[in-house]
Amino acid sequence: MATQTAPTSATLRQPAAVPAWQPASLALLSAALLWAGWPVHPAGLAALLLVGWVPYLRMEQLLVRSGANGWRVFRYTYLTLVLWNAFTTWWVSYSTLGGGIAAVVLNALLMCLPTMAFYHTKRLAGPVLGYLSLPVYWIAFEQLHLHWDLTWPWLTLGNGFAEANQWVQWYEYTGFLGGSLWIWVVNLLVFRTWFGEKKTVAPWSFGSERWRWVAPVLAVVLPISISLLIGRSYQEKGKVAEVLVIQPNVDPYNEKFSSNPNFIPYDQQLTRLLTLTEQNITPQTRLVFWPETALEEHYFEDSFDANPKIQRLRQWLGQYPGIELITGYTGVLRYPDAITPTARYRDDMGWYDVFNAATFLPGPTGAPTFYHKSRLVPGVEKIPPALTSIISHIDLGGTVGSYGSQEERTVFRSVHEPALRVAPLICYESIYGDFTAEYVKNGATLLGIITNDGWWSDSPGHLQHIQYATLRAIETRRDVARSANTGISGFIDQKGQRVSSTGWWVQAARRYPVHLNTEQTFYVRHGELLGPLMQILTGLLLAWTIVAAVRRTRPAL
Repeated sequence: MATQTAPTSATLRQPAAVPAWQPASLALLSAALLWAGWPVHPAGLAALLLVGWVPYLRMEQLLVRSGANGWRVFRYTYLTLVLWNAFTTWWVSYSTLGGGIAAVVLNALLMCLPTMAFYHTKRLAGPVLGYLSLPVYWIAFEQLHLHWDLTWPWLTLGNGFAEANQWVQWYEYTGFLGGSLWIWVVNLLVFRTWFGEKKTVAPWSFGSERWRWVAPVLAVVLPISISLLIGRSYQEKGKVAEVLVIQPNVDPYNEKFSSNPNFIPYDQQLTRLLTLTEQNITPQTRLVFWPETALEEHYFEDSFDANPKIQRLRQWLGQYPGIELITGYTGVLRYPDAITPTARYRDDMGWYDVFNAATFLPGPTGAPTFYHKSRLVPGVEKIPPALTSIISHIDLGGTVGSYGSQEERTVFRSVHEPALRVAPLICYESIYGDFTAEYVKNGATLLGIITNDGWWSDSPGHLQHIQYATLRAIETRRDVARSANTGISGFIDQKGQRVSSTGWWVQAARRYPVHLNTEQTFYVRHGELLGPLMQILTGLLLAWTIVAAVRRTRPAL
């Protein structure tokens, strides 16, 4: 008769293996919830962002309990992030399949930096410090993602409330990183309540079963209630000026550029802009916006007024006294030597820079003011030096190479209306909250966005882009005037409400009496506080984690 061997204590402690389908399903669920809560789905679905990370946290918990190593945790973490990126920003592939794949794959990989730092901190320093470290690491990463060469903050978590911006009117104090912190706090509270260890306590205790959902519910309800109160009491501020935005709707793939198969000559494109403007101006109109690269030919800034098209514009402005114009153009500035990192050389020109730029023409004779786009799109307008040999072989849409840029935030100041001072934001720049706030700190009373969103067709891309601008309005309490070549043009008020807008892929114009607020919000006055604070805390947490790791490996005396 066979004898049975009693299980040893080591056998009893053997962690149960987690089948592959379980963490994979949780990764898919987390990615799906984050995608469903993201703009431009219905505003109410933004609530899913407040629980979207719970399946990921449960996945990590199950893997650790099963004894999975760091490599396995990384694989499922990356699966979560790459699916979320793919579901939410797949539209980048409209410009080029290679660029879309690169954006999804690389950005998901970068997002593993804070998530895997959380895993190692929890493993080495314990679960309490580990879970507290997760929002710290994540927001520190988002702050870094705003400022380095690989910047791509499209999926900064705080952007997720762009469609439900009535819930985050307090961004005027915290900026959009405040929304990132809110998302993590609620997710961690829900996870702890749902999957944390439950202890038996007295029924009257705040920690009893009947009260355990109080903290997560309050973490959801209180910020929304405060936001609704702020929004209800806020009134538009500032003098009023009528502004006109033009959407010429020139197809960037087939018509706009000289290399296109159905290229519309630049003189005819200018005629279209002038005609649309003339059809929509009134005696009250003070400022006209034309979109990014509305004037596409290279314009030499040292002889700007000598260009025949600029002379034509000047003559046209002379017919409408009191009207001023802001337009995008492609600028060229020549140098005596290679005085900038982006300067290039040609025998017939010498050293020069090319800029994606905007100019302000105050009338038929006033001196133009120039602004050179500063936050350049990685791979399209700026190639990080370390990746030059790689990215230069990938077509990301548009012109591949490094444009010139400028450091300071130039504000366009009206000659006729002193209160009208415009922040010229070119396309991609409008997704940066701290960057936009610098214009307002320099005196801007109106945010003016010029863009061309036609590269990504009729997809969530151009819809997300205009919705993100509503957050800039809240953070700065400035009206927004937006002129898109192809996309959506229109106006956003100081509470982030779209008050007038065009359709997609139509020639159109919109006119609106904007308010010119001169007051500065807390966020504008004090700048980004959360991001730098989290970066400091990240340094301390990483140091603590390293010390814990050293202590763990040190042999006992």
